[in-house]
Amino acid sequence: MIRILIADDHPIVRQGFKQVLSDTADLLVADEAGSGQEVLALVAKKEYDAILLDISMPGKSGLEVLKELKAVNPKIPVLILSIYPEEQYAIRALKAGAAGYLTKASAPEELISAIRKVSRGGKYISLSLAEKLAYEIDGDAEKAPHETLSDREYQILLMIASGKTVSDIAEEVCLSVKTVSTYRARILDKMKLKNNAELTTYAIRNRLVE
Repeated sequence: MIRILIADDHPIVRQGFKQVLSDTADLLVADEAGSGQEVLALVAKKEYDAILLDISMPGKSGLEVLKELKAVNPKIPVLILSIYPEEQYAIRALKAGAAGYLTKASAPEELISAIRKVSRGGKYISLSLAEKLAYEIDGDAEKAPHETLSDREYQILLMIASGKTVSDIAEEVCLSVKTVSTYRARILDKMKLKNNAELTTYAIRNRLVE
């Protein structure tokens, strides 16, 4: 039996995953968590064969939680789930220690297959992502400006490019407006852009947002 911890801040989403997995004899949803803090608290007390972790958690982002999980228990397989396409977060997630990356639009059969594979110690990545990774480890490959950003800066870049205001972002990621504004300034400086309009144009051109 594969014991699974589902971590997502939306109860309806967690219920949906439970429904999908409940019909599979070898998979058991042992626990649920609605925040990064809950995930870390549960992992400190219990053992799981796989963790399904949403990348967009309130407070600590999924990537931050992932890094803390791997620091506490390097062997635990974490499958990142996201509403974002692979281009946006997959490589960052795998570099941070994820065992795989799936979008929430994936078919239930793919989710089940991915859980089984990572619980046995394997990695679950798509063919297109494997190609991106091969290019990423090429020492001669020049980094795009957005790849120089920290995980938090990158998260805020995507949110700005999606049309969210600094206030919206501050509320969603549980930071002060001043802190988000500092991140925004740092992003513009690193990417040598002047304003939100240029940032959004860059994100669209590089298929970071749809």
